[in-house]
Amino acid sequence: SLAKEDWDSYEQSLRFKAHPFVESKCAEPTLSKKYLELRNYWTEKTKELQCFEEKNNCIFIDAYGLQDELTPDVPLAEITLTCNPHYRYSGDKSEQELEDLLRGDTMREFISYAVGCMFGRFSLDKPGLILANQGETLEDYLRQVPEPRFTPDADNVIPLLDGDWFPDDITGRFREFLRVTFGDEHYEENLHFIETALGKKGKPLPIRDFFLKDFYTDHVKRYKKRPIYWLFSSPKGSFNALIYLHRYRPDTASIVLQYLRDFRSKLVSERDHQTQVSISTSASQGEKTKALKRIEELKKILVELDDYERDTLYPLATNQVALDLDDGVKVNYAKLGAALKKIPGLDAADE
Repeated sequence: SLAKEDWDSYEQSLRFKAHPFVESKCAEPTLSKKYLELRNYWTEKTKELQCFEEKNNCIFIDAYGLQDELTPDVPLAEITLTCNPHYRYSGDKSEQELEDLLRGDTMREFISYAVGCMFGRFSLDKPGLILANQGETLEDYLRQVPEPRFTPDADNVIPLLDGDWFPDDITGRFREFLRVTFGDEHYEENLHFIETALGKKGKPLPIRDFFLKDFYTDHVKRYKKRPIYWLFSSPKGSFNALIYLHRYRPDTASIVLQYLRDFRSKLVSERDHQTQVSISTSASQGEKTKALKRIEELKKILVELDDYERDTLYPLATNQVALDLDDGVKVNYAKLGAALKKIPGLDAADE
């Protein structure tokens, strides 16, 4: 029962209900205190299972008369609970290193749960899977959760960009999720706790940087190269948009294409603004130099986006590609081809 409880507290389990932070009965609204409570609980359960295993060893040692040959002791590294960092992380690591790894992974799991809520896979208001069948929509979600505290994305496309270019950008939606879940009063403190846990050597990692650089790699690893969220990505990653496979429809690529075009229009507007700055008589030389540098950056990005639309995304949107979940991720991912971020090893033979 201890092992089952441990496994079911992670979203890969079919019996997963919600992230422990959300299920926690701890009245404290700060994540630091919620995490401390959770960490103490995990320690208690790990020691409880260790005690059971050592008692079992005593029974067998006594039964076979092996008192002089075996000891009942079981090291923490052999207590097979995911919440036990001594088992979860191999190698010769200090206690502090183990704690930092566990805290960071717990925050990544919480962020993954938040993204699940953004797409309607999970809900703050109902435990377990909500949308998990092919082609389901926001309407299907609202039939199960009529008045959600946090409403999922309507069109199943969430931009993942370097700034607040869209109101439903993933970073903005995560900030909203954090406020809805734990309130406004401790929002900044909670966000800082997450960013510190994601960082290294005490240096926080901004949540937008995590989404841009680490989130999809973490997701692919979590689902063992069979992701349920797919990332449309231009060749150099200037444009990214996340979708939920189970809500995919043949027109999804067309929706992504519209986001791409809107993003390009916003970049063109910025380029024109920077051009005005570069020739303005009231701008300082430093401002003009900065504007010229930004103009060159934008030119390269616009070329990248034009090529991505012409060669990849527009043809895909025109073809209205249908997917069948029963074919599996490996087959379906290939159907969208270069429009998606490449996953190293996806084509390898299944074990």
